[in-house]
Amino acid sequence: MTASEQLQKQQAAWFSQGATLELTHRIGALGALQSWIHSHEDEISRALAEDLGKAPAESYFSETGMVLQELRHTLRHLRRWAKPQTSWGPLSQFPSRVARIAQPRGTVLIISPWNYPIQLALNPLIGALAAGNTAVIKPSEYAPACARLLQQMAQEVFEPDYVQVVCGDAGVSQELTQAGFDLIFFTGSTRVGRQVMKSAAETLTPVVLELGGKSPCIVDATANLELAARRIVWGKLLNAGQTCVAPDYVLADNRIKEKLLPLLADAVRELFGDTPAKHPDYPHIVHLRAYERLEQLIPSESVFWQGDHNKDTLHLAPVILRDVPMDAQVMQEEIFGPILPVIGYNSLEEAIQIIARHPNPLALYLFTEDKGVKRRILRECSFGGGCINDTIVHLATELPFGGIRSSGIGAYHGKASFDTFSHYKTVLQKSTRMDLPFRYPPYTDQNFRMARKVLR
Repeated sequence: MTASEQLQKQQAAWFSQGATLELTHRIGALGALQSWIHSHEDEISRALAEDLGKAPAESYFSETGMVLQELRHTLRHLRRWAKPQTSWGPLSQFPSRVARIAQPRGTVLIISPWNYPIQLALNPLIGALAAGNTAVIKPSEYAPACARLLQQMAQEVFEPDYVQVVCGDAGVSQELTQAGFDLIFFTGSTRVGRQVMKSAAETLTPVVLELGGKSPCIVDATANLELAARRIVWGKLLNAGQTCVAPDYVLADNRIKEKLLPLLADAVRELFGDTPAKHPDYPHIVHLRAYERLEQLIPSESVFWQGDHNKDTLHLAPVILRDVPMDAQVMQEEIFGPILPVIGYNSLEEAIQIIARHPNPLALYLFTEDKGVKRRILRECSFGGGCINDTIVHLATELPFGGIRSSGIGAYHGKASFDTFSHYKTVLQKSTRMDLPFRYPPYTDQNFRMARKVLR
């Protein structure tokens, strides 16, 4: 079955049955997904280990646990989210009531990446189902074990015309993006995001793009350096750095930079020992091409600390770089791996200018005890989201998550997911008990004066 045929089949089922309009149906579907995840936690962990070498604990708190948290929050609040928002109409339409009513978009396409293949497929699906849509998921071919498990999930939990998982390569994704879905939700690189948006434009399909970028981490002179080092290293090495919101590079105040560098190395050893590439909790790089790309990004003259590597197992140990030139390749593209450049700055103004030279990042992290520094960074730096005195954990809230400009379009998580996958139609209901005459011709001076009083 072609992508267009699958889409037409799902759209026909959605429009003819209308079952997803019922809240009880949506709640039942989300509950069934929740039950399936609880009963397949071990299989999820094994698939993530096979594809990315993730340890069971990391698999749970960065994937399975986040999906279950999203499900609990959605099930708790869905009835309130779906309730029409009503208020009195304006004086010019007196007497009237206005309502903002959430309507499903229809059949949506979710294209998920390989780096968090379970979480980044299922969290958007939760929003899509909560809003009453049918869905097609296209998982990444670079996480085949997880793709097969997602396909099994769809077959065991949902009717095929309700949720479908379509596996395949980039050609399948391209065919799907041109099929005319009611919404495309894409998570991946900025380069591929541009291609998705271009394909979607041919059918005027709205898109949500969750992309990436070079997410900076600022450490000023007032920061708790030991805690900052531990939290930066944890965020950087989660999934071996293959995280869209990983701290891409550190901007350290020159007054504390030389103190911070050895603390970062100490934090690596504290978390993963003296040989991180051999540590059972340290994931591997997704494939050989990605591994070789990362190797080429390491400028040997800038290495401050480097762990062991194992190309055969695709384990690339952490690399800490010192004073990398801004024109080095590692500073020209998103790293997406366990390489951490540390660059000194003399003033906050200089740090802000360095950040401004790169496209708007998906995340920004700031370690400081100075309220003035915090206010200035939040006011002057444009980024998708972030943390003060931590990294990455802003994703673990139900607050909206998304990028800005080249790092993304749109947002999700919690209520934002419901909103993203809904079309809000506004309806005004007018009373028939009276009818203000001034809107009708002939437009007499008296009617005009009355209109000006009401509408001014």
